[in-house]
Amino acid sequence: MRDAHLVALDIDGTTITHEGELRERVRLAVRRVADAGHHVVIATGRSVLGTLPILTELGLDQGYAVCSNGAVTIALDPAHPSGYEVLEAVTFDPGPALELLRGAWPDAVVAVEDLGVGFKVSAPFPDPLEGVVTVVPWEELLADPVTRVTFRSPTGTSEDFTKLAERIGLHGVNYAVGFSAWLDINPEGVSKGSALELVRRRLEVQPMHTLAVGDQRNDVEMLRWAARGVAMGNAPEEVKEVADEVTEDVYADGLALVLDSLPGRRGREVAAP
Repeated sequence: MRDAHLVALDIDGTTITHEGELRERVRLAVRRVADAGHHVVIATGRSVLGTLPILTELGLDQGYAVCSNGAVTIALDPAHPSGYEVLEAVTFDPGPALELLRGAWPDAVVAVEDLGVGFKVSAPFPDPLEGVVTVVPWEELLADPVTRVTFRSPTGTSEDFTKLAERIGLHGVNYAVGFSAWLDINPEGVSKGSALELVRRRLEVQPMHTLAVGDQRNDVEMLRWAARGVAMGNAPEEVKEVADEVTEDVYADGLALVLDSLPGRRGREVAAP
């Protein structure tokens, strides 16, 4: 397709609701965009294993996906036994960050991603995690380089964790606080935006034809990277402030409204703002 766009979509709170529902209007809008020849790239904080079911629901079995907040990029391949291959996995030593976090919040649990397998955790995790979840001694969490560290509390708030991250001074890593007391830590310089730039170059899409839609703090770099960065209506104010525009919230199918403006929808050629 002439002037094909790279369309980067966050999952939770953007493509699906916080309850995990993929609304039909959104699903159809994603399909129209993909069928029109645009490159739909899921860009998420989820692991690869947590991303694959959403790709299946959307009918996306070719192209690329950015997982673990940019630390892992996969190429989708229906002929591959697992349906994908890992193109890039950026790791870091979790030790310094974990030592700062140890004991920093009374009931916090730590999880380190075990790529393609699941997670190793310091104690039973308060939320569902994808793949095999294994409780291990603290020392084992530090043993190997990882793509991501997650710090989670069932009693804290996102504001608590924002203050915590500032107080303990996380350096040499990239981190983002979620909509709850959830802190994701990635290798320094790694974000959804940095991974998407590599995908853009692979696809040879012009920078002016990049669109990103997201709703949380881990989407900030992605929204800044895109020529057209759109924040969901349910996004925090600090995320809306860096976006070029704000759409409706996830329960009002805000993503579908954005996708319907792209060139090629049912033969219309509507220039993106």
